[in-house]
Amino acid sequence: MRFDVVTIFPEFFDTLDISLLGRARRGGTVSWGIHDLRDHTHDRHRTVDDTPYGGGAGMVMRPEPWGEALDGILDDADDPVVIFPSPAGEVFTQSLARELSQEKHLVFGCGRYEGIDQRVFEHTATRARTRLVSIGDYVLNGGEVAVVAMLEAIVRLVPGVVGNPESLVEESHEAGLLEYPSYTKPPAWRGLDVPDVLRSGNHKAIADWRLEASRERTRRVRPDLLPPDDEGVSPAR
Repeated sequence: MRFDVVTIFPEFFDTLDISLLGRARRGGTVSWGIHDLRDHTHDRHRTVDDTPYGGGAGMVMRPEPWGEALDGILDDADDPVVIFPSPAGEVFTQSLARELSQEKHLVFGCGRYEGIDQRVFEHTATRARTRLVSIGDYVLNGGEVAVVAMLEAIVRLVPGVVGNPESLVEESHEAGLLEYPSYTKPPAWRGLDVPDVLRSGNHKAIADWRLEASRERTRRVRPDLLPPDDEGVSPAR
């Protein structure tokens, strides 16, 4: 997989070179480019924003730098998907992360201030599949945090990035449920014990316990994820 990020804070993405993403890059499973939007300005102040038409607070990112920056990426791209983090976009979910992990090339545009001139989205949509995506019902200072979060979720699903692919199947949201609680040694700690079933060696009983624990946690924390016929799930023990 290839991904590119356009931002006015390229140093924000230095963190990508650590942990699993950095290892995946060094191993050749993924590659990326981080592009400074200000490199596509032509005034001595490297201006990327201006006052909004119609008035209002804040500044809006100008279309010209975005056009040049995206041209430089899309001219040589192979069927890319362009993603702009936006609180006005579709909600980012595990299923969307899995869908995007199967793409060959993702391009992310990190907005700032009051956002990006709408014409950037409209023009980009004439050149590539373009999506506005929200990571939640709140507002950030810019798109960088959202892009890092999305990349963490997407790239770890690319084959070869996570060492044990089976671990991906049992995670929260993969089956529409939150993940069951996890335990390790010691069996007793500060008056709290590991459930007996997890130490029984009975794989069927363990699988049943984990499913019930996932459903109970989902019912308690995120009941909106459960179908109507799963109401009233009893707690796992």
